Amino acid sequence: MRFMDLTQPEYSYMFGFLQADGTLSAGPGDKGKLTVELSRTDREILLRFQELCPYPSSVRDRTRNTNFKDNHQASTWTMCSFEGRTMLFALGMPYGKKSQIIRPPTGPHRARDYVRGLVDADGSVGFTAKGPPFVSLTTSSDAIKDYFVEFCHGISGAERSPNRNRRDNVYNIVYFNEHAVAIAKALYYDGALALPRKAEKAAMATAWTRPPAQPRPRTPQRPWTPDEDAVVLTRKPRFAAAILDRSAANCSLRASKLRKLMAASRPGPLGSA
Repeated sequence: MRFMDLTQPEYSYMFGFLQADGTLSAGPGDKGKLTVELSRTDREILLRFQELCPYPSSVRDRTRNTNFKDNHQASTWTMCSFEGRTMLFALGMPYGKKSQIIRPPTGPHRARDYVRGLVDADGSVGFTAKGPPFVSLTTSSDAIKDYFVEFCHGISGAERSPNRNRRDNVYNIVYFNEHAVAIAKALYYDGALALPRKAEKAAMATAWTRPPAQPRPRTPQRPWTPDEDAVVLTRKPRFAAAILDRSAANCSLRASKLRKLMAASRPGPLGSA
């Protein structure tokens, strides 16, 4: 396989992960490096990246204090090849701070593997405190937000129009219940390269079913458009239903409501008090 051939699922996944959690830094001349630092519990995925990379690279462990934890055990994968870095840059991984400007690949790639890489690096899969499953992604990039929302809509039918939160100015995009099940099932298929702990959570999520005592939320009512109103006013309900992909009863009720509104808006007879 050619390095970073995004038509291959492993490289699509790897590229999504690197865009979200990796850093390209430049040095003098052609010097520079790609680094990814993770908790040592996720060291296995870095070793797999090292196997997928044809250029010399290393995985090193260290213990350090962070703002969140003392004696944090971390593992870092480092690759310095100029050729390898050039390929990543050409695909859309910029040097330096990148969180707001990364974009999904424009060429052929494996969408569900790419999205799984994003979720493994900057998202979550699991269960809420009340029990239902969820799949989420946090991103600062408008392009990644749009891509993720469109992908999840195609898989689950769920529509989202997320806004940046006030605290961090990032998008927190979350899907719950049956929508999360569908997305997790599409992303974490059998044999997919993934963080083991998230693959395990995804497997649990896809096994979830809604408790019988918990009714499904009502589907938001589809709004009527002026063109549809014209159809129900000029055709019998059964014909309007066939044209509009609605029930005949729904079309009949809409036509009756419109006629009442039209009658109420007509002016009264001349001379009436």
